[in-house]
Amino acid sequence: MTETLSFADDTLILIDQTRLPAILETFECRTVEQVFDAILRLVVRGAPAIGIAAAYGVCLARDSSDKPSRDAYLKAIDRLAQSRPTAVNLFWALDRMRNVIASTDDDQRLPDSLLCEAKTIHDEDREMCRAIGRNGASLLEKSQCVLTHCNAGGLATSVWGTALAPIYHLYESGHTLKVFADETRPLLQGARLTAWELSQAGIPVTVLTDSMSGSLLRTGNVDAVIVGADRIAANGDVANKIGTYPLAILARYHNVPFYVAAPSSTFDPNLASGDLIPIEQRSRSEVAEPYGVTLVPPSADVMNPAFDVTPAELVSAIVTERGVVEQPNHEKLAKHFA
Repeated sequence: MTETLSFADDTLILIDQTRLPAILETFECRTVEQVFDAILRLVVRGAPAIGIAAAYGVCLARDSSDKPSRDAYLKAIDRLAQSRPTAVNLFWALDRMRNVIASTDDDQRLPDSLLCEAKTIHDEDREMCRAIGRNGASLLEKSQCVLTHCNAGGLATSVWGTALAPIYHLYESGHTLKVFADETRPLLQGARLTAWELSQAGIPVTVLTDSMSGSLLRTGNVDAVIVGADRIAANGDVANKIGTYPLAILARYHNVPFYVAAPSSTFDPNLASGDLIPIEQRSRSEVAEPYGVTLVPPSADVMNPAFDVTPAELVSAIVTERGVVEQPNHEKLAKHFA
């Protein structure tokens, strides 16, 4: 599988996820504004991948004379922070880049120091994916079929992903799970991205529309639900792609465990609950005119929140690179990250 993102010769190279699954091509960014655009348009998406891309984006900053400078880097951080509001990994990565600027006195060393930090963030993500895979495998090793929502696989990170990492880990160990992937309206990340990458890996996957998940769970053919996250509050409330909350309710009703997989960088200890998580509102056209086809009359209003919040009480366990937190709450998570 082509790397989700890479950086070489002052160029950030991204798989253009807006083109999948029909076309596999890359999108090259050589300026901060191109990285901003790529994040905003979902050329790159998934909380960890957004953070990595933003870190590399800072390294592309130039001043009016086309030279790197301290002020240009700081302006780049402020600009990239405006791209998407919900995924806390974005701000976590940009804060790390800001700290490098604050701790580096020699302006001549600053470009190398920033690039080194961006590469470190990227390398840490690779290790995080593998660790989540190992830790989450213990929850799924007796399962035959799992259901997931949106895309929390390799396309959302550097490798393997978060929610899909345990599935890849088990596959490498000789245990192949069947995956049901919600279509994930309105942008169809499950149909376009999750189904594509699992098919590329040789893992059996079946796509269903979001409204079919309740009927599927009622059959008893799903052993577990596992999803990723874009931000997790201190009490364990989870913000993830819109449609996750009703899926969690359906899983609880049908006595199917509902798991969330996310790295420590997705946790926001400064927010007491999910009610405080900022929810991105995306454009009307994504719902009303997907792919240029008019589905909603111009006089009708449209709702298009990118995320919803699932209360911690509906989460059976959260998997991180550090381990598993069952029945998460404020106290358990504080101990987990102590």
